[in-house]
Amino acid sequence: MTVGLGVSIGTVNTVCAIDTAESGKATRGRRRGASGESGGRVATGRGRRASGPRQAQSAQRTAPGTWRTTLTFDSTGSARVGRIPRHGRAVTDFADLTERGRTARVGHRSLSSADLVATVARTVVADVSAHVVAAAPGRPETAVAVTHPVSYSAERVAELRAALDGIGLSHAALVAEPVAAAAWLTVAHGPLMPGLALVYDLGGSGLTVTLVRIGAGSPARPVIGEPLRSTAFGGRAFGAKMAAQQNWRTGESSAADSDAVITALRTAHIRESLDVVYDCLRRADVTMADVDCVLVVGGAARPPEVAAVLSSALARPVIVAPDPERTIAEGAAILARRAAEAAQDDGVAEPAERPAQPRMLRRRLSRVAVTVAVAAGGALFAATAVVGDEAGAQSMGAGVVHVQR
Repeated sequence: MTVGLGVSIGTVNTVCAIDTAESGKATRGRRRGASGESGGRVATGRGRRASGPRQAQSAQRTAPGTWRTTLTFDSTGSARVGRIPRHGRAVTDFADLTERGRTARVGHRSLSSADLVATVARTVVADVSAHVVAAAPGRPETAVAVTHPVSYSAERVAELRAALDGIGLSHAALVAEPVAAAAWLTVAHGPLMPGLALVYDLGGSGLTVTLVRIGAGSPARPVIGEPLRSTAFGGRAFGAKMAAQQNWRTGESSAADSDAVITALRTAHIRESLDVVYDCLRRADVTMADVDCVLVVGGAARPPEVAAVLSSALARPVIVAPDPERTIAEGAAILARRAAEAAQDDGVAEPAERPAQPRMLRRRLSRVAVTVAVAAGGALFAATAVVGDEAGAQSMGAGVVHVQR
């Protein structure tokens, strides 16, 4: 058995998700015949999704699935993720490799932003592997995928690749965040008809809008046009907007009045972000009529106003996972497991019957196989989408789809 680990390292939080063959079956079984409430309508058969990688492993899982993206180092140089010590210093705000000059001094070493991101990935993978994978029956093989912003240049991706290799994660594949999100969509709502999804990633540090091909026939590189990112929107930007608001919550105002003010401000905030969406569409030379659905991900996308505004303005079904902050990590875990299994089936990965192979060489072969398969993620899921009855393929209807637990 192969366990897929997906790691998403954001500016604010780091998420690790797990995917197994059993969790995928549980997801499909719970989705059939389920119904969930959506903004103004009931979406029968696909309105509810149990979070497969997380909930299917809940009985085994003791390690946390979400950490603050902070690093602390003890006197020996050992790293810990997620701590904010009362005394001492934590390294923060290093996850974005496009912000140059973020370094940390540990002993006699100077760690770059890429080194710090790789340290987080290694620590999280080791933590989850020790608590979950090691406890699973049969000592399963582990396939790892680490996500990165789709806006990274080839130079930034190569820098992150080198940092992962240098820290012992040479077997981990690198996946663009919207590609991982589309993988989650394929499993949670597939099989899908060929089409186009707009991934609206609203995180703590900014908004990224990407157009991704989905369904049968998707190309190996499913991202089309130019992904756009803006730091004017997101959790931090909205917090700054709230702080600048005069007397948004005074001692005399009621909680209901305060909630109404927050809702109005957030609604306006999301409505202003539509300019980024329209700009992304314009650069790809498409319109919303060409888009089949809007997939909303990111930690700042939880409030219902986000999906409501997007649905009203874009007139397309809006899909939100139970916890949108986990969507990218869960998609990466799905890609890691399926790519590893596909590589094994094709005879690319080293057979388990040959234990004499050096461990590092096995890891490198595994990484090559997984990386090749993940790079063709769109084609892999296109093949998956056409398995089974073609009549079972779903086409997205109009309206908001709030995916419920």
